[in-house]
Amino acid sequence: MSFDTPNGTHGAHQPRASGPLGRLMTTMMVNRTRRKRGELMGGLLVLTTIGARSGAERSTPVRGFARPDGTWVVVASAGGGARNPAWYHNLAAHPDEVRVEAAGRVVPVTARQLHGAARDEAWAAVTAAADRFAAYQTKTDRELPVIQLSPRAV
Repeated sequence: MSFDTPNGTHGAHQPRASGPLGRLMTTMMVNRTRRKRGELMGGLLVLTTIGARSGAERSTPVRGFARPDGTWVVVASAGGGARNPAWYHNLAAHPDEVRVEAAGRVVPVTARQLHGAARDEAWAAVTAAADRFAAYQTKTDRELPVIQLSPRAV
């Protein structure tokens, strides 16, 4: 299956991460997440992608949910915003060029958007662990994409 969730028509306000202040805040959160080894906010990961248009490496802190099979799930919620976050488009463009930093280790992963029953199962686990994601879904008319990150051999 592909990355195929379109942007919505309405949703929560999405602050722009561009510009000097946005880049500084993202850098600070990435560095803090690395220092705390993901122990902030119950499981932050540093997701490193390749820019869809720029080709530049981008690191973003995201809430990750570890699964028993050794994969992670992340939700492209953008806080319930109308648009998918930039990292979603980066994953869609380069799903095999992704890294996750979790618990002090760096793991190359492959990204895959979940659909149907697999998405429903993962979504239920996410909302049970962090009910704010259910609240984000009520703010927008787009279905929040659920992405599985599977470790890959290097």
